[in-house]
Amino acid sequence: MQIFNNRRELQQFALDAKRSGKTIALVPTMGFLHDGHMSLIDIARQKADIVIVSIFVNPKQFAPTEDFDRYPRDFDGDVAKCADHDADVIFAPEIDAMYDGNASTWVEETVLAKPLCGASRPTFYRGVTTVVAKLFLLAQPDYAVFGLKDAQQCFVIQRMVRDLDFPVEIIPAPLVRDADGLALSSRNRYLSADERTRALSIHRSLLAAKARIQKEKAFAPALEEAVATVTAAGGRVDYIEILDCDTMLSPDANTRQVILAAAAFFGTTRLIDNEIFAL
Repeated sequence: MQIFNNRRELQQFALDAKRSGKTIALVPTMGFLHDGHMSLIDIARQKADIVIVSIFVNPKQFAPTEDFDRYPRDFDGDVAKCADHDADVIFAPEIDAMYDGNASTWVEETVLAKPLCGASRPTFYRGVTTVVAKLFLLAQPDYAVFGLKDAQQCFVIQRMVRDLDFPVEIIPAPLVRDADGLALSSRNRYLSADERTRALSIHRSLLAAKARIQKEKAFAPALEEAVATVTAAGGRVDYIEILDCDTMLSPDANTRQVILAAAAFFGTTRLIDNEIFAL
């Protein structure tokens, strides 16, 4: 397994691989890898000759008040996990090796990125699309695998790829949960044992809301009940909403699939979760 820290060296490696007829799958991550990330690497391994895993805590998607400095990192552990799952390349640049000091260009999707996390973190998706666009140009992937824990992110990246004609197939990968139902996240390590137990209310509330929506075909009572469930468990709800997956607007007669999405704080830790289903 090769490790690149220099973006131009990675790009040259990828271009040489493509010229030799190899296919490439990219798994973009911020590191502190868990079983959810491993599932993405396994999918990538099935799709392409070469699997590249990027490990980069991207400062451009963090607001000044967020947890960039304390975001969990374990590079040696990440390397071992990537090797165990047969990744071929790790790309792990330092910040000044990824962005030039006077960089002034952004890539921004302006519709799907607006609600949900985009409403409460207004600079977040602009940072995501900018770094992912750079990763696509550097790693030259035929495929890129994104987990559906952040389904909105996946939708935004798919729209960016469509609109800007990136020759990349985006592969959405299923959300992975711990045995008790908590969505896997690198930030779960912030939770105390008590907070973690109470955070299980997020998924329980979504499952109950999904069942009620499918039965009653009404949104508001189910959403209100979900908010009350998480609040009663000691969570501070950022949002619990239902939106059309294609438009990220309220569902209408043309809606095919919806995302029932939640974000809530337990202690200082913000957690997200979702259920995607047909009405």
